[in-house]
Amino acid sequence: MAKAMTKSQIVAGVADAAGIAKKQAAAAIEALVSMAYKGAKNGFTVPGLGKLVLVNRKARMGRNPATGETIKIPAKRVVKFRVAKACKDAILG
Repeated sequence: MAKAMTKSQIVAGVADAAGIAKKQAAAAIEALVSMAYKGAKNGFTVPGLGKLVLVNRKARMGRNPATGETIKIPAKRVVKFRVAKACKDAILG
């Protein structure tokens, strides 16, 4: 399996594609990430890639795999990423 790209590889790729300096590309990526963190409560969409959404999970019963004991898992809020249809089509064909 191929290794995931590092942050510096991503920054270099964005800089080359946009024809800008690596520092500018890094600043743009950091700005996008910061906006995503702030906007996740209301749903943050990256066009063509997907959407960050905040989801409420219900409380449920689970099982401790080591002992087999049944435990109660409390309700909580989690962040999920929903992949856009355009992204699925591009990757899966």
